[in-house]
Amino acid sequence: MSIEVNQITKNYGIQKALNDVSFDVGSNEIVGFLGPNGAGKSTMMKILTCYIPPTSGNAKVCGFDIATQSLEVRSQIGYLPEHNPLYLDMYVKEFLEFVGGIHKVKNLKGRVADMINITGLGVEQNKKIGALSKGYRQRVGIAQAMIHDPKVLIMDEPTTGLDPNQLEEIRALIKSLGKQKTVMLSTHIMQEVEAICNKVIIINKGVIVANDETKNLQRNVTKQIITVEFDKITNSDRLKTIAGIDGVKHLQGNTWQLISSSKEDVRKGIFNFAVANELGVLTLNKEEQRMEDVFKELTR
Repeated sequence: MSIEVNQITKNYGIQKALNDVSFDVGSNEIVGFLGPNGAGKSTMMKILTCYIPPTSGNAKVCGFDIATQSLEVRSQIGYLPEHNPLYLDMYVKEFLEFVGGIHKVKNLKGRVADMINITGLGVEQNKKIGALSKGYRQRVGIAQAMIHDPKVLIMDEPTTGLDPNQLEEIRALIKSLGKQKTVMLSTHIMQEVEAICNKVIIINKGVIVANDETKNLQRNVTKQIITVEFDKITNSDRLKTIAGIDGVKHLQGNTWQLISSSKEDVRKGIFNFAVANELGVLTLNKEEQRMEDVFKELTR
């Protein structure tokens, strides 16, 4: 395992930011670490990167203990905080050489050139960081996190404030990095999770409420929402008799919205109901399950 977290608790005075949190992240996985504001995401990331200690519990990164082997842990991690800390008066190449020097990177100029190429900074490499757009500053932040070739990348809100084109480019970059490294990222953008993460961990009020593959969460947690239009009048009491239907909402005319929390597909039951009641089904649409629905269901 690249990351092993075992019963981590973190208290700030009387406030419990993390409460007995445990999870594992395997090698070459892209994991979305999700939760509402104040849920404990940034605190967990700061503990894993050895910025702050836990109140109790322990964690390992690439087999190194965060408490007793913090220098070894830091050598294995590339970290992009939510508020990207950059020296705005330094040039892009100058800054990356500075960070690489701290990590004692061998063949530093060659490594800097590689990072500029990988992160798409070529056209901006001779500018001061303060003159860059938000998107290019994020690229510089990712480049500095990768300069020492870590095995694990931890990114806190890596795409905040980017325009749609920049979003697409940074997501593609993160997805490509996940083929060679373990990536753990925090985000509030659910489409981002669906696009690039193969596993999701959701934390709420300091407690893990979900830890599974993205596709499993979408299939097992969210409700089925079916919109159906019949050719004749029916009523909600009759529709509620369909097996697996938990809620019924009249939309207009003979069109209804049926809601089910069943793991079984309820569409067959709807067709059987129509046949039994001599109703024709004019349209039937099952909404695609979204990560946003999962998030709302687990964190309300």
